[in-house]
Amino acid sequence: MAQGGVERGEGLRGRLWVTTSGRKFEREGDSIFEPHAALEAAFSAMAHLDLPSPDAAGHRIVHGGPDHEAPERISDALIANLRSLIPFAPLHLPDELAGIEAIAALAPGLPQVACFDTAFHRAMPEVAERFALPRGLFDEGIRRYGFHGISYEYIMETLGDNPPRRLIIAHLGSGASMVAVRDGRSLDTTMGFSPTGGFMMGTRSGDLDPGVILYLLNHKHLAARALERLVNDESGLFGVSGVTADMKTLLDRSHMDSCAAQAIEMFCYQARKQVGALAAALGGLDMLVFTGGIGEKAALVRAEICNGLAHLGVVLDARKNQQNADTISATDGCCIVRVIPTNEDLMIARHVYSTLYTGVPHD
Repeated sequence: MAQGGVERGEGLRGRLWVTTSGRKFEREGDSIFEPHAALEAAFSAMAHLDLPSPDAAGHRIVHGGPDHEAPERISDALIANLRSLIPFAPLHLPDELAGIEAIAALAPGLPQVACFDTAFHRAMPEVAERFALPRGLFDEGIRRYGFHGISYEYIMETLGDNPPRRLIIAHLGSGASMVAVRDGRSLDTTMGFSPTGGFMMGTRSGDLDPGVILYLLNHKHLAARALERLVNDESGLFGVSGVTADMKTLLDRSHMDSCAAQAIEMFCYQARKQVGALAAALGGLDMLVFTGGIGEKAALVRAEICNGLAHLGVVLDARKNQQNADTISATDGCCIVRVIPTNEDLMIARHVYSTLYTGVPHD
């Protein structure tokens, strides 16, 4: 019926847009990106466009901790539990809770459903979940959770009832991760305790030698907040290039900017290593799926990641890859390589409907 969003622009200005089949509503404001103001503007825009009032609201909750394995209707008890998990995801959960509270204030009684980005991975075997730390820390929730689960769920639904037995999905965007799926279940994934882990991303460092963190703390005397900014906001493609976290911009600059070229090379190299590691966990590879903004649109990045994976049967058709075709593998490769656009919003909507109206979590 409609789609839209609220985006933060330059400075403190935000932009709201909502479109229907024949109309569009736009508005800008200094604080419109704050959760309450953004949602208040969104409700006003829906009324202005004569759209019906919503029956429910769905939320992407980045971290569900060890106890949440499926979408849940939001209750006071769930909110209290999510507050206790804020130390697990301090960059995400406070704003996500603010969004829940804003909808409760603007539309009292409107059912709300939490969809957890970690839920897809909760069936991972313990050998993949554990860090090599004292056992008691695992019991306290210090374990590998994995993320981008809502995106992975959508890809699995798109693949249908008989997905390949040994599958790797690469969600490549400003945040990036991969998952190894065997017989339809998450076997292992690149992100760990937080969305900062794994291979390098737009502004996130990915996995680091723990000695680097200890050095920065003990010898560079970085405070916790400064260290948090370093690994989440100042590293990755942005940190290596010194220019931007945007892959398209880096690709445009790479022929004249060696730092931009190196950032792309590092991203592809690290991603290629992860494909190899996950394929080893799977015992082979039947299909590789690219999704996310970079995975769906950056043909050169896909080609560089796949270059050197012929021993796994990954061979691209250069023309189809350049066209961002649905299937981009060559006919003589034994591993199918696909490009599938993800749709997390639609996946959340399906979860909300199933949770509220069928009583059965969407699967």
